[in-house]
Amino acid sequence: MLRIAVPNKGSLSEPASEMLHEAGYRQRKDRRELVLVDSDNSVEFFFLRPRDIAVYVGSGKLDIGITGRDLLLDSGANAEEILQLGFAGSTFRYATRPGTAKDVSEFGGMTVATSFPGLVSSHLADKGVDASVVRLDGAVETAIQLGVAEIIADVVETGTTLRNAGLEIISEPILHSEAVVIRRAGAGTDDPKVQQFLRRMQGVLVARRYVMMDYDIRAERLESAVALTPGLESPTVSPLHDQGWVAVRSMVRTKEAQRIMDDLYELGARAILTTGIHACRL
Repeated sequence: MLRIAVPNKGSLSEPASEMLHEAGYRQRKDRRELVLVDSDNSVEFFFLRPRDIAVYVGSGKLDIGITGRDLLLDSGANAEEILQLGFAGSTFRYATRPGTAKDVSEFGGMTVATSFPGLVSSHLADKGVDASVVRLDGAVETAIQLGVAEIIADVVETGTTLRNAGLEIISEPILHSEAVVIRRAGAGTDDPKVQQFLRRMQGVLVARRYVMMDYDIRAERLESAVALTPGLESPTVSPLHDQGWVAVRSMVRTKEAQRIMDDLYELGARAILTTGIHACRL
């Protein structure tokens, strides 16, 4: 039975459970459940603190986990990402008071406050910077005001919170993070149960990026229409009862669907429909 760690709370929890549900796995109905056995799929889910997941997976106690790239790198665990999941995206950056520093190379002798000391210490070491790192569990933007540190490192979305605290973003991003599937380093993905899990998750990712598009088009305009909707290999084309017309079915990217529908209509296509895809195998 495949043993999988799932975030039990925070911004990773609900999207992860939703994606697993779309992949055909049972998910808990009561948030107090810590373990859920999905016997139909030979999977056992463990709902854990997101920060702990990499440690359990890295130790080999659990086979696979879903966590953030930032949490994985911060943990120092013997685990690696094997699939990007495309949600819970964030950017990790440095910030300070204007005039303090402009680049990470100027941090020597200073103190950096962060909730991710492992990640920041590793980044500073990679840059050859000798700076102290102090761990805070939250609201790190107040660390400078209270004299705990000269620099902070935190997740930045719009930067509004930092600007309101009188701080400015400096240097290049430390990390672009998102939700990822992780596995013990070196364990590989040859296990058939792991491969099946990854195929299911990849199927959800594809289904979220594409829609199925159907339309009717005059046969003499088919090649021009197919150029707009080439599909993954090629579209399905079927003759209609009315001579001179064909029906076309093809997968198109969701974000391009409306533009393609406009172009097809201008080309003479009619009965243009899009249908959501719930699961996929490529």
